[in-house]
Amino acid sequence: MAWLEIIEVRVMGDNRETLKSQLLDLINDLSKEDELKSVQIYSRVMVETDFSIHLFHDSEKTDTSCSTICSRLEPSLKDFGLVNRTIWIETIEEKDRNEDRKNEMKKE
Repeated sequence: MAWLEIIEVRVMGDNRETLKSQLLDLINDLSKEDELKSVQIYSRVMVETDFSIHLFHDSEKTDTSCSTICSRLEPSLKDFGLVNRTIWIETIEEKDRNEDRKNEMKKE
């Protein structure tokens, strides 16, 4: 099952550039993890203190508390400011979207 873990960080103080640098290192480290499908990091438009780390998982079960990767990251991220975490499960798989597109094209 595909699921997404989003960790949001709101940087406090003058730590933005330090965190940004560490997040770039983080991408390189996490991309080697077998547990993850992929990692993406975003910064919020118009709010330069906000970052969002997207951990894409594909496993038999969804970890509802905190993935092992998240549990390793969260303590160090809290040093930079406020941290929030949410978990999302994929409800429409890619094959279903493709099937819907094909059906729409047939109607035309």
